[in-house]
Amino acid sequence: MRLYHNPRCSKSRQALALLEQRGVAVDVVRYLDTGILEGDLPLLASLDGIVRKKDAGAPTMARLRSPADVEALLKSNPKLLERPVLVVDGKAVIGRPPEDVLTLLE
Repeated sequence: MRLYHNPRCSKSRQALALLEQRGVAVDVVRYLDTGILEGDLPLLASLDGIVRKKDAGAPTMARLRSPADVEALLKSNPKLLERPVLVVDGKAVIGRPPEDVLTLLE
């Protein structure tokens, strides 16, 4: 179980706190420091809303025509990853709102 986490993001901090309160052991991936794990890119690219549209800008968003395009963008520019994201057993969910991460624990 991995949480893509940005400690400067309040939603990300809230999601991590929710998991910790429930005693869930989670590997925290500080993707801004380490990048996104190569094996997670296809799964993340398949999620609606995984790219931070406002930060990417309209021209970049217009060029995203396939999951492969999203993968390439996130690999080269991990700061455009919407956060937080919890990955569990081949499934992933964006924690917006933070309580959404709990849906993968059921």
